[in-house]
Amino acid sequence: MMDAAPPAQVPVRSARTRRSMFLRRPFFTLALIVAIGFVICAIFAPLIAPYNPTQQSIDAMMTAPGGEHLLGTDSYGQDILSRIIYGARYALVIAFFAILIGATGGLVLGTAAGLTTGKVEWILMRIIDSILALPSLILAIAVIAILGQGVDKVAIAVGISMIGPFSRTVRADVLQVSSQLFVEAAGLMSISRLTVIRRHILPNIVFPLAVQITVRVSEAILVSSSLSFLGIGVTPPTPDWGLMIAEGRGFVSFAPWMSGMPGAALALLLISLAIVGDGIREEFDPKMRGAQ
Repeated sequence: MMDAAPPAQVPVRSARTRRSMFLRRPFFTLALIVAIGFVICAIFAPLIAPYNPTQQSIDAMMTAPGGEHLLGTDSYGQDILSRIIYGARYALVIAFFAILIGATGGLVLGTAAGLTTGKVEWILMRIIDSILALPSLILAIAVIAILGQGVDKVAIAVGISMIGPFSRTVRADVLQVSSQLFVEAAGLMSISRLTVIRRHILPNIVFPLAVQITVRVSEAILVSSSLSFLGIGVTPPTPDWGLMIAEGRGFVSFAPWMSGMPGAALALLLISLAIVGDGIREEFDPKMRGAQ
């Protein structure tokens, strides 16, 4: 009597393999540490910053890096290191609320566009296309022109500019999930439409949306800093990196640290978040895993 063939082994992504992600992706691990460092600086800014970020001193105007001011001072005598630390708080807070607005709006609009047909779908798709037609920065500038300047206004403007990309991603996921057999079976069982959406569609699109959020954080920070750099975002004397870079442009020939230090901080955070976002997407996105 022949022995039964052993069952086929299905490759399973074990918890041990998941934990070894930090060892398999050294750049991701390093970038994650840097990003966490910025988050810690943002949370504990009052305890870490050596000076008040808006405290001005005529005697310390444009002091070179070193001594009492490790990264130097600006044209108002404000400590650049303290302003960079507090600037991380403003950058991350604006990005958080912008992503919240963009992801929420994109979830609602994208889900509706993916589940409707006919004229309603056409109208929703034209709304999404109109948002995507303009670059995020241009659309944010238009919203700022209507709402005015300020931290809250910048968060709203950046959030509205990101509804389009989130909507497109969510709609594609909704269409993919809706075509699955278990969703069709639920419809044949006379289960209400809202129940199908709540139990079967939303749980399967939330995780891909979360992956997209990690990728879009750096874009939100870049757009908000660009608005401040152009002089239509955060208003002085708020310690915003884009504003600091703009203020130091006129002194770059003899005081390059005024723009260089916040510019380096912004570049470091953006690169770190981009690497972290790409690593999370490659590790957890089913589409990316299937392509590997």
